[in-house]
Amino acid sequence: MRSNKLEYFKIGMLLLNSVAVMLISVFVNVTTEDIRARFYARRFLDGVNAIPPRPAADIVYCGMLLLILVCAFILRKKVFPQNKTLIYISLALDFAISILIVYILDFNYNGILLFVFANVLAHTKDSKIRYSLIMLAVVSFLVTGYEFAAISNRLYSIRDYIAFYAPAIQQYLFGIYNGIISLNIIMFILYCVYEIIGQQGTIDEVNNLYDRLSKANRYLENANEQLRDYAVITEKMGETRERNRLAREIHDTLGHTLTGISAGIDACITTLSISPEETKKQLNIIARVTREGIADVRRSVNELRVDAQENPKLEHNVTKMITDMQAVTDAKIYFTNKAGILKLSEDEENAIYRVIQESVTNAIRHGKAEKIWIELNHNDGHILLVVEDNGIGCKEVKSGFGTKHIRERIEMLGGKVAFGGTENGFKVTGEIPVRWGCSI
Repeated sequence: MRSNKLEYFKIGMLLLNSVAVMLISVFVNVTTEDIRARFYARRFLDGVNAIPPRPAADIVYCGMLLLILVCAFILRKKVFPQNKTLIYISLALDFAISILIVYILDFNYNGILLFVFANVLAHTKDSKIRYSLIMLAVVSFLVTGYEFAAISNRLYSIRDYIAFYAPAIQQYLFGIYNGIISLNIIMFILYCVYEIIGQQGTIDEVNNLYDRLSKANRYLENANEQLRDYAVITEKMGETRERNRLAREIHDTLGHTLTGISAGIDACITTLSISPEETKKQLNIIARVTREGIADVRRSVNELRVDAQENPKLEHNVTKMITDMQAVTDAKIYFTNKAGILKLSEDEENAIYRVIQESVTNAIRHGKAEKIWIELNHNDGHILLVVEDNGIGCKEVKSGFGTKHIRERIEMLGGKVAFGGTENGFKVTGEIPVRWGCSI
Protein backbone atom coordinates (compact mmCIF):
# COMPACT_ATOMS: atom_id res chain seq x y z
CA MET A 1 0.00 0.00 0.00
CA ARG A 2 2.78 2.42 0.98
CA SER A 3 4.74 1.47 -2.15
CA ASN A 4 1.76 2.31 -4.36
CA LYS A 5 1.39 5.73 -2.74
CA LEU A 6 5.06 6.48 -3.36
CA GLU A 7 4.67 5.51 -7.00
CA TYR A 8 1.74 7.88 -7.30
CA PHE A 9 3.89 10.64 -5.84
CA LYS A 10 6.63 9.99 -8.41
CA ILE A 11 4.17 9.81 -11.31
CA GLY A 12 2.61 13.08 -10.16
CA MET A 13 6.02 14.76 -9.96
CA LEU A 14 6.94 13.46 -13.42
CA LEU A 15 3.74 14.85 -14.92
CA LEU A 16 4.05 18.16 -13.07
CA ASN A 17 7.67 18.68 -14.13
CA SER A 18 6.93 17.69 -17.72
CA VAL A 19 4.14 20.27 -17.85
CA ALA A 20 6.40 22.91 -16.23
CA VAL A 21 9.28 22.35 -18.65
CA MET A 22 7.06 22.41 -21.74
CA LEU A 23 5.09 25.43 -20.51
CA ILE A 24 8.27 27.46 -19.97
CA SER A 25 9.83 26.53 -23.32
CA VAL A 26 6.57 27.15 -25.22
CA PHE A 27 5.93 30.43 -23.33
CA VAL A 28 9.38 31.79 -24.20
CA ASN A 29 8.92 30.87 -27.87
CA VAL A 30 5.39 32.34 -28.09
CA THR A 31 6.48 35.55 -26.36
CA THR A 32 9.50 35.85 -28.65
CA GLU A 33 7.27 35.56 -31.72
CA ASP A 34 4.85 38.09 -30.21
CA ILE A 35 7.68 40.57 -29.66
CA ARG A 36 8.79 40.15 -33.28
CA ALA A 37 5.24 40.53 -34.58
CA ARG A 38 4.77 43.79 -32.66
CA PHE A 39 8.17 45.14 -33.72
CA TYR A 40 9.21 45.49 -30.04
CA ALA A 41 12.49 43.62 -30.48
CA ARG A 42 14.80 46.60 -29.99
CA ARG A 43 12.91 47.87 -26.95
CA PHE A 44 12.90 44.36 -25.43
CA LEU A 45 16.59 43.72 -26.13
CA ASP A 46 17.56 46.98 -24.40
CA GLY A 47 16.08 45.72 -21.13
CA VAL A 48 17.36 42.12 -20.92
CA ASN A 49 20.72 40.43 -20.37
CA ALA A 50 20.31 37.67 -22.94
CA ILE A 51 17.80 35.84 -25.14
CA PRO A 52 17.56 32.16 -26.11
CA PRO A 53 19.19 31.60 -29.53
CA ARG A 54 16.69 28.95 -30.68
CA PRO A 55 13.46 29.05 -28.63
CA ALA A 56 11.53 26.90 -31.12
CA ALA A 57 14.26 24.23 -31.14
CA ASP A 58 14.32 24.24 -27.33
CA ILE A 59 10.72 23.00 -27.32
CA VAL A 60 11.71 19.98 -29.41
CA TYR A 61 14.82 19.25 -27.33
CA CYS A 62 12.90 19.44 -24.04
CA GLY A 63 10.15 17.20 -25.40
CA MET A 64 12.64 14.54 -26.53
CA LEU A 65 14.51 14.60 -23.20
CA LEU A 66 11.27 14.32 -21.23
CA LEU A 67 10.28 11.33 -23.36
CA ILE A 68 13.56 9.62 -22.41
CA LEU A 69 12.83 10.30 -18.72
CA VAL A 70 9.40 8.70 -19.07
CA CYS A 71 10.88 5.64 -20.81
CA ALA A 72 13.54 5.22 -18.11
CA PHE A 73 10.87 5.46 -15.41
CA ILE A 74 8.76 2.76 -17.09
CA LEU A 75 11.79 0.48 -17.61
CA ARG A 76 12.72 0.67 -13.92
CA LYS A 77 9.17 -0.13 -12.95
CA LYS A 78 8.32 -2.88 -15.47
CA VAL A 79 11.46 -4.32 -17.10
CA PHE A 80 14.31 -4.49 -14.56
CA PRO A 81 12.89 -3.62 -11.11
CA GLN A 82 15.42 -5.93 -9.36
CA ASN A 83 18.54 -5.29 -11.43
CA LYS A 84 20.52 -2.76 -9.34
CA THR A 85 23.18 -2.17 -11.99
CA LEU A 86 20.68 -1.17 -14.67
CA ILE A 87 18.71 0.85 -12.13
CA TYR A 88 21.78 2.89 -11.12
CA ILE A 89 22.70 3.43 -14.78
CA SER A 90 19.19 4.66 -15.54
CA LEU A 91 19.27 6.96 -12.50
CA ALA A 92 22.58 8.43 -13.67
CA LEU A 93 21.00 8.95 -17.10
CA ASP A 94 18.02 10.69 -15.45
CA PHE A 95 20.38 13.04 -13.61
CA ALA A 96 22.29 13.90 -16.80
CA ILE A 97 19.07 14.51 -18.75
CA SER A 98 17.68 16.73 -15.99
CA ILE A 99 20.84 18.82 -15.90
CA LEU A 100 20.62 19.17 -19.69
CA ILE A 101 16.99 20.32 -19.45
CA VAL A 102 17.94 22.88 -16.80
CA TYR A 103 20.74 24.10 -19.08
CA ILE A 104 18.42 24.40 -22.10
CA LEU A 105 16.00 26.49 -20.02
CA ASP A 106 18.91 28.74 -18.94
CA PHE A 107 18.44 27.64 -15.29
CA ASN A 108 14.99 29.26 -15.13
CA TYR A 109 13.58 25.98 -13.80
CA ASN A 110 15.46 23.25 -11.91
CA GLY A 111 12.52 21.49 -10.26
CA ILE A 112 13.04 18.50 -12.56
CA LEU A 113 16.01 17.57 -10.34
CA LEU A 114 13.64 16.91 -7.44
CA PHE A 115 11.92 14.18 -9.46
CA VAL A 116 15.29 12.53 -10.09
CA PHE A 117 16.23 12.73 -6.41
CA ALA A 118 12.89 11.18 -5.45
CA ASN A 119 13.73 8.19 -7.66
CA VAL A 120 17.22 7.98 -6.17
CA LEU A 121 15.80 7.87 -2.64
CA ALA A 122 13.34 5.16 -3.66
CA HIS A 123 16.13 2.86 -4.92
CA THR A 124 18.76 3.37 -2.19
CA LYS A 125 18.44 1.56 1.12
CA ASP A 126 21.83 2.12 2.74
CA SER A 127 21.68 5.01 5.23
CA LYS A 128 25.17 6.38 4.46
CA ILE A 129 24.54 6.41 0.74
CA ARG A 130 21.15 8.00 1.29
CA TYR A 131 22.56 10.86 3.37
CA SER A 132 25.26 11.46 0.78
CA LEU A 133 22.68 11.56 -1.99
CA ILE A 134 20.48 13.96 -0.03
CA MET A 135 23.48 16.27 0.36
CA LEU A 136 24.19 15.95 -3.36
CA ALA A 137 20.56 16.79 -4.10
CA VAL A 138 20.63 19.94 -1.98
CA VAL A 139 23.93 21.15 -3.46
CA SER A 140 22.81 20.42 -7.03
CA PHE A 141 19.48 22.14 -6.50
CA LEU A 142 21.20 25.26 -5.13
CA VAL A 143 23.93 25.37 -7.78
CA THR A 144 21.41 25.06 -10.62
CA GLY A 145 19.24 27.87 -9.26
CA TYR A 146 18.93 30.88 -11.56
CA GLU A 147 20.29 33.43 -9.07
CA PHE A 148 23.45 31.37 -8.53
CA ALA A 149 24.01 30.48 -12.19
CA ALA A 150 23.44 34.06 -13.38
CA ILE A 151 26.38 35.31 -11.32
CA SER A 152 28.94 34.11 -13.86
CA ASN A 153 26.77 33.56 -16.97
CA ARG A 154 24.63 35.71 -19.27
CA LEU A 155 21.25 34.04 -18.98
CA TYR A 156 17.81 35.04 -20.12
CA SER A 157 15.24 35.37 -17.36
CA ILE A 158 11.68 34.07 -17.56
CA ARG A 159 10.72 37.08 -15.45
CA ASP A 160 11.84 39.44 -18.25
CA TYR A 161 9.50 37.64 -20.65
CA ILE A 162 6.64 37.80 -18.15
CA ALA A 163 7.35 41.52 -17.63
CA PHE A 164 6.70 42.05 -21.39
CA TYR A 165 2.97 41.66 -20.73
CA ALA A 166 0.58 44.05 -19.01
CA PRO A 167 0.78 44.21 -15.18
CA ALA A 168 -2.60 42.48 -14.79
CA ILE A 169 -1.45 39.53 -16.92
CA GLN A 170 1.92 39.47 -15.16
CA GLN A 171 0.22 38.63 -11.87
CA TYR A 172 -1.39 35.52 -13.34
CA LEU A 173 1.81 34.44 -15.10
CA PHE A 174 3.93 34.88 -11.98
CA GLY A 175 1.26 33.07 -9.98
CA ILE A 176 1.36 30.08 -12.34
CA TYR A 177 5.17 30.04 -12.48
CA ASN A 178 5.67 30.32 -8.71
CA GLY A 179 2.76 27.96 -8.03
CA ILE A 180 4.32 25.19 -10.12
CA ILE A 181 7.67 25.63 -8.36
CA SER A 182 6.07 25.57 -4.93
CA LEU A 183 3.81 22.61 -5.70
CA ASN A 184 6.80 20.62 -6.96
CA ILE A 185 8.80 21.38 -3.82
CA ILE A 186 5.86 20.46 -1.58
CA MET A 187 5.31 17.17 -3.42
CA PHE A 188 9.01 16.32 -3.10
CA ILE A 189 9.02 17.15 0.61
CA LEU A 190 5.89 15.08 1.24
CA TYR A 191 7.41 12.23 -0.73
CA CYS A 192 10.58 12.38 1.36
CA VAL A 193 8.62 12.59 4.59
CA TYR A 194 6.53 9.56 3.67
CA GLU A 195 9.57 7.61 2.51
CA ILE A 196 11.66 8.36 5.59
CA ILE A 197 8.88 7.81 8.10
CA GLY A 198 7.87 4.58 6.42
CA GLN A 199 11.42 3.14 6.39
CA GLN A 200 13.08 4.59 9.49
CA GLY A 201 10.41 6.27 11.58
CA THR A 202 12.82 8.98 12.70
CA ILE A 203 11.31 12.33 13.55
CA ASP A 204 14.64 14.14 13.08
CA GLU A 205 14.45 13.62 9.33
CA VAL A 206 10.97 15.11 9.30
CA ASN A 207 12.24 18.21 11.14
CA ASN A 208 14.98 18.67 8.55
CA LEU A 209 12.45 18.45 5.75
CA TYR A 210 10.21 20.88 7.61
CA ASP A 211 13.08 23.37 7.58
CA ARG A 212 13.27 23.00 3.83
CA LEU A 213 9.52 23.64 3.61
CA SER A 214 10.06 26.84 5.60
CA LYS A 215 12.77 27.87 3.16
CA ALA A 216 10.36 27.18 0.32
CA ASN A 217 7.80 29.45 1.99
CA ARG A 218 10.42 32.18 2.32
CA TYR A 219 11.24 31.67 -1.34
CA LEU A 220 7.57 32.26 -2.14
CA GLU A 221 7.57 35.43 -0.06
CA ASN A 222 10.64 36.66 -1.91
CA ALA A 223 9.00 35.82 -5.22
CA ASN A 224 5.92 37.83 -4.27
CA GLU A 225 8.12 40.74 -3.26
CA GLN A 226 9.90 40.54 -6.60
CA LEU A 227 6.52 40.56 -8.33
CA ARG A 228 5.66 43.85 -6.61
CA ASP A 229 9.06 45.27 -7.56
CA TYR A 230 8.56 44.26 -11.19
CA ALA A 231 5.18 45.99 -11.24
CA VAL A 232 6.76 49.22 -9.94
CA ILE A 233 9.62 48.99 -12.46
CA THR A 234 7.17 48.38 -15.30
CA GLU A 235 5.19 51.46 -14.32
CA LYS A 236 8.33 53.61 -14.19
CA MET A 237 9.43 52.32 -17.59
CA GLY A 238 6.07 53.32 -19.01
CA GLU A 239 6.45 56.81 -17.55
CA THR A 240 9.92 57.13 -19.05
CA ARG A 241 8.71 56.07 -22.50
CA GLU A 242 5.87 58.59 -22.30
CA ARG A 243 8.27 61.40 -21.31
CA ASN A 244 10.53 60.55 -24.26
CA ARG A 245 7.55 60.49 -26.62
CA LEU A 246 6.36 63.85 -25.33
CA ALA A 247 9.86 65.32 -25.76
CA ARG A 248 9.88 64.20 -29.40
CA GLU A 249 6.43 65.69 -30.01
CA ILE A 250 7.38 69.06 -28.49
CA HIS A 251 10.67 69.15 -30.39
CA ASP A 252 8.96 68.38 -33.69
CA THR A 253 6.11 70.88 -33.31
CA LEU A 254 8.15 73.72 -31.77
CA GLY A 255 11.08 73.21 -34.12
CA HIS A 256 8.86 73.25 -37.20
CA THR A 257 6.86 76.28 -36.03
CA LEU A 258 9.85 78.33 -34.89
CA THR A 259 11.72 77.63 -38.14
CA GLY A 260 8.76 78.96 -40.10
CA ILE A 261 8.50 82.04 -37.85
CA SER A 262 12.22 82.73 -38.11
CA ALA A 263 12.23 82.47 -41.89
CA GLY A 264 9.09 84.61 -42.11
CA ILE A 265 10.56 87.37 -39.93
CA ASP A 266 13.70 87.43 -42.09
CA ALA A 267 11.45 87.94 -45.10
CA CYS A 268 9.62 90.78 -43.29
CA ILE A 269 12.91 92.52 -42.53
CA THR A 270 13.76 92.37 -46.23
CA THR A 271 10.38 93.69 -47.46
CA LEU A 272 9.71 96.22 -44.67
CA SER A 273 11.35 99.17 -46.40
CA ILE A 274 10.22 98.11 -49.87
CA SER A 275 6.56 97.13 -49.44
CA PRO A 276 4.79 97.63 -46.08
CA GLU A 277 1.67 95.96 -47.48
CA GLU A 278 3.62 92.83 -48.42
CA THR A 279 5.20 92.90 -44.96
CA LYS A 280 1.75 93.06 -43.36
CA LYS A 281 0.58 90.04 -45.38
CA GLN A 282 3.68 88.15 -44.34
CA LEU A 283 3.10 89.02 -40.67
CA ASN A 284 -0.49 87.75 -40.90
CA ILE A 285 0.80 84.45 -42.27
CA ILE A 286 3.36 84.25 -39.42
CA ALA A 287 0.59 84.92 -36.88
CA ARG A 288 -1.53 82.10 -38.33
CA VAL A 289 1.39 79.66 -38.30
CA THR A 290 2.16 80.67 -34.71
CA ARG A 291 -1.42 80.00 -33.57
CA GLU A 292 -1.42 76.62 -35.25
CA GLY A 293 1.92 75.77 -33.62
CA ILE A 294 0.56 76.72 -30.18
CA ALA A 295 -2.49 74.51 -30.72
CA ASP A 296 -0.25 71.64 -31.80
CA VAL A 297 1.92 71.98 -28.68
CA ARG A 298 -1.16 72.07 -26.45
CA ARG A 299 -2.44 68.85 -27.99
CA SER A 300 0.94 67.16 -27.41
CA VAL A 301 1.19 68.29 -23.77
CA ASN A 302 -2.41 68.01 -22.58
CA GLU A 303 -3.90 65.11 -24.50
CA LEU A 304 -0.78 62.86 -24.56
CA ARG A 305 -2.08 60.98 -27.58
CA VAL A 306 0.00 59.04 -30.08
CA ASP A 307 -0.99 61.21 -33.04
CA ALA A 308 -0.90 64.99 -32.81
CA GLN A 309 -2.90 65.40 -36.03
CA GLU A 310 -6.62 66.00 -36.15
CA ASN A 311 -6.87 64.71 -39.72
CA PRO A 312 -5.70 61.10 -40.09
CA LYS A 313 -4.97 61.52 -43.82
CA LEU A 314 -1.20 61.65 -44.31
CA GLU A 315 -1.15 63.20 -47.79
CA HIS A 316 -3.52 65.99 -46.74
CA ASN A 317 -1.44 66.86 -43.69
CA VAL A 318 1.87 66.79 -45.60
CA THR A 319 0.41 69.06 -48.30
CA LYS A 320 -0.89 71.51 -45.69
CA MET A 321 2.46 71.53 -43.89
CA ILE A 322 4.26 72.25 -47.19
CA THR A 323 1.84 75.08 -48.00
CA ASP A 324 2.35 76.69 -44.59
CA MET A 325 6.13 76.38 -44.79
CA GLN A 326 6.31 77.86 -48.28
CA ALA A 327 4.10 80.75 -47.17
CA VAL A 328 6.65 81.93 -44.57
CA THR A 329 9.91 80.96 -46.34
CA ASP A 330 11.46 81.31 -49.77
CA ALA A 331 11.92 77.54 -50.11
CA LYS A 332 10.19 75.62 -52.89
CA ILE A 333 8.97 72.22 -51.72
CA TYR A 334 7.90 69.49 -54.14
CA PHE A 335 5.88 66.51 -52.93
CA THR A 336 5.36 63.36 -55.01
CA ASN A 337 3.25 60.42 -53.83
CA LYS A 338 4.00 57.33 -55.92
CA ALA A 339 2.67 54.99 -53.24
CA GLY A 340 -0.95 55.53 -54.23
CA ILE A 341 -3.72 55.33 -51.63
CA LEU A 342 -2.06 54.76 -48.27
CA LYS A 343 -3.68 52.37 -45.78
CA LEU A 344 -1.78 53.21 -42.62
CA SER A 345 -2.52 52.96 -38.92
CA GLU A 346 -2.31 56.05 -36.75
CA ASP A 347 1.17 55.32 -35.38
CA GLU A 348 2.57 54.69 -38.88
CA GLU A 349 0.93 57.84 -40.25
CA ASN A 350 2.15 59.98 -37.38
CA ALA A 351 5.72 58.69 -37.63
CA ILE A 352 5.98 59.30 -41.40
CA TYR A 353 4.47 62.78 -41.04
CA ARG A 354 6.89 63.74 -38.27
CA VAL A 355 9.88 62.42 -40.21
CA ILE A 356 8.91 64.56 -43.22
CA GLN A 357 8.25 67.57 -41.00
CA GLU A 358 11.59 67.24 -39.19
CA SER A 359 13.51 66.69 -42.45
CA VAL A 360 11.99 69.81 -44.04
CA THR A 361 12.66 71.84 -40.91
CA ASN A 362 16.29 70.74 -40.79
CA ALA A 363 16.75 71.45 -44.51
CA ILE A 364 15.57 75.04 -44.08
CA ARG A 365 17.04 75.77 -40.65
CA HIS A 366 20.45 74.11 -40.99
CA GLY A 367 20.85 73.49 -44.72
CA LYS A 368 19.57 76.89 -45.90
CA ALA A 369 17.89 74.96 -48.71
CA GLU A 370 16.02 76.72 -51.50
CA LYS A 371 14.47 73.57 -52.96
CA ILE A 372 13.27 70.41 -51.20
CA TRP A 373 11.99 67.23 -52.85
CA ILE A 374 9.77 64.78 -50.95
CA GLU A 375 8.89 61.42 -52.46
CA LEU A 376 6.77 58.54 -51.15
CA ASN A 377 6.94 55.15 -52.86
CA HIS A 378 6.20 51.54 -51.96
CA ASN A 379 7.85 48.19 -52.61
CA ASP A 380 6.78 44.76 -51.33
CA GLY A 381 4.99 45.92 -48.18
CA HIS A 382 7.41 48.78 -47.41
CA ILE A 383 6.99 52.54 -47.58
CA LEU A 384 10.04 54.19 -49.18
CA LEU A 385 10.47 57.82 -48.06
CA VAL A 386 13.09 60.16 -49.56
CA VAL A 387 13.56 63.81 -48.52
CA GLU A 388 16.32 65.58 -50.47
CA ASP A 389 17.38 69.25 -50.58
CA ASN A 390 19.87 71.48 -52.37
CA GLY A 391 21.19 73.13 -49.21
CA ILE A 392 24.75 73.53 -48.02
CA GLY A 393 24.86 69.86 -46.96
CA CYS A 394 27.66 68.37 -44.91
CA LYS A 395 30.49 65.91 -45.48
CA GLU A 396 30.13 64.25 -42.07
CA VAL A 397 26.67 63.56 -40.64
CA LYS A 398 26.53 64.16 -36.88
CA SER A 399 23.75 62.74 -34.73
CA GLY A 400 21.75 65.66 -33.39
CA PHE A 401 18.38 65.90 -31.67
CA GLY A 402 16.48 66.00 -34.96
CA THR A 403 18.24 63.09 -36.70
CA LYS A 404 18.01 61.07 -33.48
CA HIS A 405 14.24 61.50 -33.37
CA ILE A 406 13.90 60.62 -37.05
CA ARG A 407 15.82 57.39 -36.44
CA GLU A 408 13.80 56.57 -33.28
CA ARG A 409 10.45 57.05 -35.01
CA ILE A 410 11.34 54.85 -37.97
CA GLU A 411 13.00 52.13 -35.86
CA MET A 412 9.95 51.95 -33.57
CA LEU A 413 8.02 50.79 -36.65
CA GLY A 414 10.69 48.23 -37.49
CA GLY A 415 12.16 50.30 -40.31
CA LYS A 416 15.58 51.69 -41.10
CA VAL A 417 16.90 55.12 -42.12
CA ALA A 418 20.03 56.47 -43.77
CA PHE A 419 21.40 60.02 -43.85
CA GLY A 420 23.62 61.32 -46.65
CA GLY A 421 25.30 64.67 -46.89
CA THR A 422 27.36 66.31 -49.63
CA GLU A 423 28.43 69.85 -50.45
CA ASN A 424 25.38 70.15 -52.71
CA GLY A 425 22.64 69.08 -50.30
CA PHE A 426 21.37 66.56 -47.77
CA LYS A 427 19.27 63.40 -48.17
CA VAL A 428 17.13 61.36 -45.78
CA THR A 429 16.14 57.87 -46.95
CA GLY A 430 13.73 55.79 -44.87
CA GLU A 431 12.24 52.33 -45.39
CA ILE A 432 9.27 51.40 -43.19
CA PRO A 433 7.34 48.10 -43.21
CA VAL A 434 3.58 48.73 -43.05
CA ARG A 435 0.98 46.41 -41.66
CA TRP A 436 -1.80 47.17 -44.15
CA GLY A 437 0.16 48.09 -47.26
CA CYS A 438 -0.75 50.41 -50.13
CA SER A 439 -2.87 50.34 -53.24
CA ILE A 440 -2.66 52.22 -56.50
